[in-house]
Amino acid sequence: MTFQNAALVAVDWGTTNLRASVLDETGSVLDQRASDKGMGQLAPDEFEPVLVDLIGDLLSDGTVLPVICSGMVGARQGWQEAPYVSAPCKAAGMEQAMQVATLDPRLSVWILPGVSQAKPADVMRGEETQIAGFLSKFPKFDGVLCLPGTHTKWVRISAEEIVSFQTFMTGEMFSLLSTQSVLRHSVGADAMDIATFNEAVSDAMSRPQAVASKLFSIRAETLLADMPEEVARGRLSGYLLGLELAASRPYWLGMDVALIGDPALCGLYKDALEAQGCPSRVHDASDLTVAGQWAAYQSIKDTP
Repeated sequence: MTFQNAALVAVDWGTTNLRASVLDETGSVLDQRASDKGMGQLAPDEFEPVLVDLIGDLLSDGTVLPVICSGMVGARQGWQEAPYVSAPCKAAGMEQAMQVATLDPRLSVWILPGVSQAKPADVMRGEETQIAGFLSKFPKFDGVLCLPGTHTKWVRISAEEIVSFQTFMTGEMFSLLSTQSVLRHSVGADAMDIATFNEAVSDAMSRPQAVASKLFSIRAETLLADMPEEVARGRLSGYLLGLELAASRPYWLGMDVALIGDPALCGLYKDALEAQGCPSRVHDASDLTVAGQWAAYQSIKDTP
């Protein structure tokens, strides 16, 4: 299949995978491709060959195809470091993007920068593109964006700017505890008991100082009372999310909140927030990433 109308390739290049969206001149998606060649397994001189292997059929002699990359590809260990933009700031765009020198003259590759915050120290790389995509669709939004994931971001937005943000390692903590701690013997099931999850969220928010003890009780109750794995998983997830919501309360309390990410994970956050009287709405991260890359492209599409 050929894509003669391809105007831009938008690449979301993470640590473990990359996804390329082929866009036409209106920003509509013509095709999507994926690879398991993430940043974490590549040396700097290996990025271009991986990209050409993925989109080589779109390249033709005598023309230059623009490619905009976001995510960990711009990290210090990536293809080329794209320095952070300091918050408060607009969602990072092409004004601060790095153009990468390529061996293939048919490519014009740009890497979008991440965003940093001095006090308290924090960084994001990739989420800012989703934020830019969200603001391209909802420019008058004034409130808080929550981007659940391995490292969940809570981001205060006002006047189309990232005012401040805070990162929680809730997803990574869940992964470590459920696969590398003693709790791995209790939470093996993929299914989760939602009622137990909701109870654990409320419990952790009410008594966060007791969570470290309550985590071990998951293992003890498995041994002594044959607690089902889906109940144990719901309790672990609920305790961790409850801790996050207790700490992030200054961000979401009384605010307009939008969730950006995987619909299933965002659904857990949505239910937990609504139990605290905080309504929210869910937006798909993949669509907003492409929208953010397209918005950035508008500022450099005439650059040679």
